[in-house]
Amino acid sequence: MRRDTFLKSLAALAASSALPMSAWAAAANVKMMIPANPGGGWDTTGRALGKALTDAKVADTVTYDNKGGAAGALGLAQFVNGSKGDPNALMVMGAVMLGGIITGKPPVKLESATPIARISSEYNVFVLPANSPLKTMKDVVDQLKKDPGSVKWGGGSRGATEHIAAAMIAQKVGADPSKINYVAFRGGGEATAAILGGNVTVGGSGYSEFAEYINAGKMKAIAVTSAQRLPGVNVPTLKEQGIDVEIGNWRGVYGAPGITPDQKKALTDMVLAALKSAAWAEALKKNDWTPSVLSGDAFAKFVDDDFASLRAIMAKSGMI
Repeated sequence: MRRDTFLKSLAALAASSALPMSAWAAAANVKMMIPANPGGGWDTTGRALGKALTDAKVADTVTYDNKGGAAGALGLAQFVNGSKGDPNALMVMGAVMLGGIITGKPPVKLESATPIARISSEYNVFVLPANSPLKTMKDVVDQLKKDPGSVKWGGGSRGATEHIAAAMIAQKVGADPSKINYVAFRGGGEATAAILGGNVTVGGSGYSEFAEYINAGKMKAIAVTSAQRLPGVNVPTLKEQGIDVEIGNWRGVYGAPGITPDQKKALTDMVLAALKSAAWAEALKKNDWTPSVLSGDAFAKFVDDDFASLRAIMAKSGMI
């Protein structure tokens, strides 16, 4: 082959491969901020999404950074301040973070980061310690009506969906929601230990976090916060028991502040591709998550609307 022909061939090859090469390089190492301690719902979600990203071959590797505290506000601050303009950065977030921002009023705003997609939803289950003298949600409600402060609710950070659900239950049954005795834990492991040890009256979290203890008879499930019973889960809804409360714990991901529209689109496409993978389907099934994918402007609007809805509920319940 003549030298000039060879050089032209190389140039043509470089031009044809430039886009895939640069796209692959951009996705080489996704940095996943998990604004919670290991073991809880956000941690499980972030690591499941990371596996889906690599299995779908849209990311080469995924690294994780756990930063718990203040309903995700500490992780949010680290993400916003430390990831500006990084097209490979993702942060797990969700309804719990919105509640925490409303109650905690952190200096860093969620709007500083870039909304990418809502990826799943999970409904809460309320449980009693196995040796509790209370046996049903009716028993809890009766005690709540007598003395709201005597019922110690245990769950995630202040403003978490189980905290809001407890206040909504009190409001619906005629108890004073401002007198709810809610004990917030930094992570799922702490809350589980408190319930197993009988240090709280009733505990709340996503069903997947308590499933093994419920199945082993160490916790008694008394209600779920979904509209209908969860598939394969024989636990009555609050509505079935005459308490008109339904609330879901959705989860999503945000990108870094200051990324370009093209970088946002590339990150969104990566996440959406991962959500179609076999690895993600397996995670949904294993954790009893409901798929609820929403991206683009629709996701940004959903977050704004949910902020307003949660703020109204929390104000009405005396939580802010």
